[in-house]
Amino acid sequence: MEKPMSDISFKFMSFGFKFRDLLSPREDTLKEVGIKPGFHILDYGCGSGSYTIPSAQLVGNSGKVYALDVHPLAVKQVQSAANKRSLSNIETILSDCATGLPDMCLDVVLLYDTFHGLSEPDKVLAELHRVLKPDGILSFNDHHMEEEKEIIIRITGKGLFTLLRKGEKVYNFSKI
Repeated sequence: MEKPMSDISFKFMSFGFKFRDLLSPREDTLKEVGIKPGFHILDYGCGSGSYTIPSAQLVGNSGKVYALDVHPLAVKQVQSAANKRSLSNIETILSDCATGLPDMCLDVVLLYDTFHGLSEPDKVLAELHRVLKPDGILSFNDHHMEEEKEIIIRITGKGLFTLLRKGEKVYNFSKI
């Protein structure tokens, strides 16, 4: 499936995200999702954990955040950040598609700035559909894609998801 970027590219990207996150806190994006304490979330393509850490804080000790990435350094960075903040509600998954999670176990999947680079996007959407609860939300953004031409058509095109609402920063899709 997809090949992870080089270690040096990943480190450079992670460094840049630190500045981005200072200027535009990820919590502002997560507010549009409606995350509540106790939720179970998958941060698909978690990278350095910009969304993983604030999501874990939002769901609290009664919730869980799974951080999945294809890059071993991503998983290592997220584990380190979780340990540093004493967050025991984060579990990392090194994978390029399969989550290894049970059917219908997640309240929310975060699919942020990852979709454009997937080698098998339909396979990933099928996996995310499988793990979402019937009333679960697929929260999506990808600044590499155009709204109507790509985002909505690509996510809803296989009949797995429908647009629930478009926020200022994310599109939230519900499971069909």
